[in-house]
Amino acid sequence: MTLDEDLIEKVDSAVDRLGSSRSAFTREALRHELSRLEALEKERRHREGYQRHPVKPGEFSDWEDEQAWPT
Repeated sequence: MTLDEDLIEKVDSAVDRLGSSRSAFTREALRHELSRLEALEKERRHREGYQRHPVKPGEFSDWEDEQAWPT
């Protein structure tokens, strides 16, 4: 893996402050980004599903009487 020198310097500075290592920092950053991408993909699929099958008027109105609202 090739990284720019300025990026390496920033990572090294961060790991010094965190008391971590470059490898641990990189692993966590990669896990975080993969998790973020997975969430974005789920949101995209969810949005596309509602675009293909939009909520119909009254579709969830049966539950309105079941809700307990404070008085």
